[in-house]
Amino acid sequence: MVHEPAVAAPGRPLVSVCIANYNGENLLSECIDSVLAQQGDATIEIIVHDDASSDGSLHLLQARYSQVTVIRSDRNVGFCIANNRMADMASGQYLLLLNNDAALLPDAVATLLAAAGAQQPAGILTLPQYDWETGQLVDRGCLLDPFYTPVPNRDPLRRDVAYVIGACLWIPRALWRNLDGFPTWLGSIAEDMYLGCAARLRGYPVQAIPASGYRHRQGASFGGNRIDDGRLDSSYRRRYLSERNRLAVLAICTPTWLAWPWLTLHTIALTVEGLLLSLLKATPRIWREIYWAALHDAVRRRRELLDHRSALQSKRTIGLGTYMSGSTAMPRKLVLLFRHGLPGIRG
Repeated sequence: MVHEPAVAAPGRPLVSVCIANYNGENLLSECIDSVLAQQGDATIEIIVHDDASSDGSLHLLQARYSQVTVIRSDRNVGFCIANNRMADMASGQYLLLLNNDAALLPDAVATLLAAAGAQQPAGILTLPQYDWETGQLVDRGCLLDPFYTPVPNRDPLRRDVAYVIGACLWIPRALWRNLDGFPTWLGSIAEDMYLGCAARLRGYPVQAIPASGYRHRQGASFGGNRIDDGRLDSSYRRRYLSERNRLAVLAICTPTWLAWPWLTLHTIALTVEGLLLSLLKATPRIWREIYWAALHDAVRRRRELLDHRSALQSKRTIGLGTYMSGSTAMPRKLVLLFRHGLPGIRG
């Protein structure tokens, strides 16, 4: 593996900031302005993929940001395809995937470049994530519990993590191509988890930098995924995608034969969780539209998942122990249940 210096080819940007946008007219300005205000002399290009927005996003981009390259989609294709398209168009040595509901601190790109120059081999990076409204630290990347539920890392001394949130994900463009980007069938949710796990399986570091950071309106671009008034809130669509895609990542990425008993245990746990939550919430819709739908999709896609697993695992360079170093033993859902009670799920 060759280490690439942080030097752009003549006439080419060093960093390509890729912003997936859907109906983000009220979010885009602060996001793009934070990129334009970056300190240092790194050459940066900004690419926005508009996912068939019905608001004034395109008008805003045309009127205020003529320097931004815009990809206009005539239909809504989701986060994975949007970022894959931007990465294909990008010409920078590094990609920075940035949510439209996020904003970088002024030294973010300079901090990422410095850290990228110190990595060997060059891998995936992120910055500390801060809540937009409160300014409180949300995470420094994430670990994974036994059922691939994200566990926020808040330890400033821990740099190596299981994966980093796609709201601010830095990756060399060469590595992105090497990993084939995001699997398009994931749509949205857990695509960042897949990419981090796939990179680690190939021996590339996935790290959170302790300095600088970004502010994030959690859930503004997709809904849910945050705690409001002490209660965990989500939607049927987001919860379904989360359960479906985490199950797929577990099946594809978990190394060695232990993946199969692990997958069986996860399937049983999902079934019990779905039935109990439906019973306690007194609505069969939870089971039908989230848990049964997620399990049914895994069965329907089993051949595709197995083929994907085979291709990925054939390139694995690390053992189970190293892979598990990004994990924690305590099930995250139990922790959230004891702290916040049953989750709210809206239509």
